[in-house]
Amino acid sequence: MGGAFSVMRCRVKPSLSWDAQVSLLQRRGLVISDVMACRAFLAATNYYRFSGYARYFQQAPHLGDDSFRAGATFDVIRTIYEADTALRSALAGSLAHAEVLLRAHTAYVVAQQFGPCSYLDDGFYTDAGSHGSPLEACVRDIERSRERHILHFASSGPLGPAFTELPIWSAVDAWSFGTLSRCIEQGAQGQLADAVATSLGLARAGFSYRVRSLVYLRNRCAHHSRLWHHSVVDAGPTPHNVRTKAKRAAGQFEPRSMLDVVASLDDAVARGGGFARILPVLVDEYAAEPVFWEGLTHPRSPRDHVRE
Repeated sequence: MGGAFSVMRCRVKPSLSWDAQVSLLQRRGLVISDVMACRAFLAATNYYRFSGYARYFQQAPHLGDDSFRAGATFDVIRTIYEADTALRSALAGSLAHAEVLLRAHTAYVVAQQFGPCSYLDDGFYTDAGSHGSPLEACVRDIERSRERHILHFASSGPLGPAFTELPIWSAVDAWSFGTLSRCIEQGAQGQLADAVATSLGLARAGFSYRVRSLVYLRNRCAHHSRLWHHSVVDAGPTPHNVRTKAKRAAGQFEPRSMLDVVASLDDAVARGGGFARILPVLVDEYAAEPVFWEGLTHPRSPRDHVRE
């Protein structure tokens, strides 16, 4: 059977072959010692992803000047890209520990202090405003699950399967990390965050915002997003004592830097769960690389470059 096929036209820059992408970088002044290695790298990673790092070596990309600064090389940019990739992998273990810890202590606190199924009552949560009810997010995540320990509690309802007797200790494993964060922040009419922090032995002040920043970091790592020179939008208030201790080990860093979130993560997994600290490992691995380390401790926009 034949049929008409319509191609949608969009007004964007023309697509370039990998060879053309390499040529474009060279015309803009990037020193490439091995053209084939550069081509293979772009084919494996995507030119647009590479450009997120490359723009820090360009004159003024925000003003339309994409020429590279004198001495900029492909090898240096690739080294930073690979260090960023390795950093995301290094953080994955600590983030997993933190997420499981939060699930375990949230389930325990809710069950012990409020009742195993209390989280299924809409009145359990504070007003969500325009973001929708946390209960809706909890139920939506549960309904998506195909785990036997979840389906075991399914019962027939007028609108499909219902989970009216699903206990919190099963429910938490069906939630996304984001849903868990919302439950902690808004659960028990705002009391749950303090209770979970106390259970973990962590500071109660600003705890829900610290959890939110861990979700933010976890999502960037999971989606392979750039950490180098990234300023954290949803930054949580890392406790002063935690930040001070981290700075003794890692040197100075800004409140919205990735290292600030890592310091909060490091404290949570070590004090809350007894796991090995990740911050000393990162200091040993990256602090001696000034260009990469600067991007983790003092993030800035590429537009902050001064023309040379």
